[in-house]
Amino acid sequence: MSNIQQSGTFAPATFKLGSRTVKRLGYGAMQLAGPGVFGPPKDHDAALAVLREAIAQGIDHIDTSDFYGPHVTNRLIREALAPYPDDLVIVTKIGARRGPDGSWLPAFSPEALTQAVHD
Repeated sequence: MSNIQQSGTFAPATFKLGSRTVKRLGYGAMQLAGPGVFGPPKDHDAALAVLREAIAQGIDHIDTSDFYGPHVTNRLIREALAPYPDDLVIVTKIGARRGPDGSWLPAFSPEALTQAVHD
């Protein structure tokens, strides 16, 4: 099956994500944070512009996590895009946290998982 329409333009493939249908190509927000996925981005305004341009180009889902930064990428997404477009799906991951030195640490306890969901 081809995604090339008669006009020669590309029609992105879609898939089901829960009850929603999204384009197969989304935006991964991991690199919005600072070096090593830790701390704020070097250029805050550029990070916001990247997110806005992704949506303008038709991206309809963003993959993020609160441990990118930590807490950086989710705040950038909110600042750049809220109120969110109706068709935007934001997906996240839980089960890790960042140490003060930027290290990746497990966070699998029921309390940590519950807190991550609510954050």
